[in-house]
Amino acid sequence: MNAPETLAVPQKAVLVKRHSIAVRLTHWINVLCLTLLLLSGLQIFNAHPQLYWGQYGADNDPSFIDISAVESGDTIRGVTRIGTLQLPTTGVLGASKDADGELTARGFPSWLTLPSYQDLATGRRWHFFFAWLFVLNGLAYLLYGFAAGHFRRDLLPSRDQIRPSHLLQEVRDHARLRFPRGDEARRYNALQKITYLVVIFVLLPGMVATGLTMSPGFDAIAPWLLDLFGGRQSARTIHFLTASALVLFVVVHVTMVIASGPWNNMRSMISGRYAIRTKEPRS
Repeated sequence: MNAPETLAVPQKAVLVKRHSIAVRLTHWINVLCLTLLLLSGLQIFNAHPQLYWGQYGADNDPSFIDISAVESGDTIRGVTRIGTLQLPTTGVLGASKDADGELTARGFPSWLTLPSYQDLATGRRWHFFFAWLFVLNGLAYLLYGFAAGHFRRDLLPSRDQIRPSHLLQEVRDHARLRFPRGDEARRYNALQKITYLVVIFVLLPGMVATGLTMSPGFDAIAPWLLDLFGGRQSARTIHFLTASALVLFVVVHVTMVIASGPWNNMRSMISGRYAIRTKEPRS
């Protein structure tokens, strides 16, 4: 006896509105700002590639993160220390090749800094310019998000979405690279919503606040920031760790964009339209 034949249900692609022009514009400005802030920030970090916790830093506090070069015979080798853990990082951190191919003591390599050569003053100018552009862009996004109901409508998880069983299932689906289809693809899932809210309202404000705390001029206006973050050196450390968390977020974000359909996701952030597959009604 033959097995019953399974008929494929025909599907069609439907373009739905996914992102408003305000979200798209501020998104791409953020991409530009965060990229240049990272590259120029690493240039600034290279001027003193150690991190401390406390008020006084190198004057009185031991570093707990140190990226340096040590002599090794006739050459040098890069060593990254985190607490008591020491990792060999020659070629990337601590010691990397310069434009002439010579191994040089340098916190982060030249291809990761702006400018590529060691120039603290130029790095600071790039960093401060794009930091203020980033702040203004962020304020514009926040005003739009609250005024247009974007946060409540698109980013606030529903009760069903924050149920532990639902969150656990989403974690499993993401680990297996299984992404929502059909009507479920019209909205962000719970993991996306929670992650975006943490980035928007925790990581990014924290990065801006710690950046301002490192400014002696701004400390004169708001000295309470030094108490809030435990000193300028602590603020510098939090700033670095926050930036590292944002880099990790971007890596995961881009990975998920590629895995779930790069062209469809890019189109939605350029034109605002996102294609979903729906079942066609039977005639």
